[in-house]
Amino acid sequence: MSDVSLVGKQLPSAPLEAAGPPYFADGLWQGTVEIMENVQLAQDTFRVRFRCPEIARKILPGQFLMLRMSGCNDPLLGRPFALYDTTQSSSGAADGLDVVYLVIGKFTSRLSQALPGERLDVWGPLGNGFSAMPAEHLIMVAGGIGQTPFLAVAREALELRRYGEPLRRRPRVNQVTLCYGARTQEFLASVEDFQELGVDVRVSTDDGSFGHAGLVTEVLESVLDQSRLRPTILCCGPEPMMAAVARISSDRNIPCEVSLETPMACGVGICFSCVAKVRQPDGRWDYRRTCVEGPVFGGQQIDFS
Repeated sequence: MSDVSLVGKQLPSAPLEAAGPPYFADGLWQGTVEIMENVQLAQDTFRVRFRCPEIARKILPGQFLMLRMSGCNDPLLGRPFALYDTTQSSSGAADGLDVVYLVIGKFTSRLSQALPGERLDVWGPLGNGFSAMPAEHLIMVAGGIGQTPFLAVAREALELRRYGEPLRRRPRVNQVTLCYGARTQEFLASVEDFQELGVDVRVSTDDGSFGHAGLVTEVLESVLDQSRLRPTILCCGPEPMMAAVARISSDRNIPCEVSLETPMACGVGICFSCVAKVRQPDGRWDYRRTCVEGPVFGGQQIDFS
């Protein structure tokens, strides 16, 4: 990833037959971009925006990209971040990217202090993203910073924007609900962004400072009990929460996809540092790379133990 001859260029495509399907890193773009905005949304939570039409026009909801500070080797490795949403030019073409992040380490601490005009190294789009499966009631379950992949999901589901190249069309859903859990009210980020789209937002906090006092899975079960539409569940957040959501969906026979937040080093399937234990179609367990064969898997596929 450090070969300067690759900067700003699309990497050569590898034959799908040789790479083994699915393989999603063969069409990535790698280059350097300039920060346009870097604003605080909630406690320790920021949104960074940069112009990058090469990735913006290709990326799908649920896919991710890798970021690192340009010209800086500490930290040396990039970090994975989910697409929050794309921005559009005056002509309506996707030309930029929004990423929402939580300050939890050296890279995100430095990123939170970055000013407009500073530069980032970026490569993507990466991963498989959420599928465009039909759903009458799309229920997104987020814990902590897990709401970040879902704004683009909601926008696409409500037919407010199309993503990908060629543009993907997914069946419109009748209702979209976000069940969003956080430690306390101060960590709730971007709730207004979802509400402005028409998403029904149900919030829980561990300390009861806002919304339901308790677990976000309790909010999910309440929504499921009240809904009269055929539900589909998408989930992202801490593994114990995702494991609980997967159990609920299995018990109720509801389709469920989970987006894993596995630590990564390369993002393109080379280092095998992000493997997850995944059930295969024949019932056996095997390990799959989250970065290229995920990060989205069926909820019942993952061994969360």
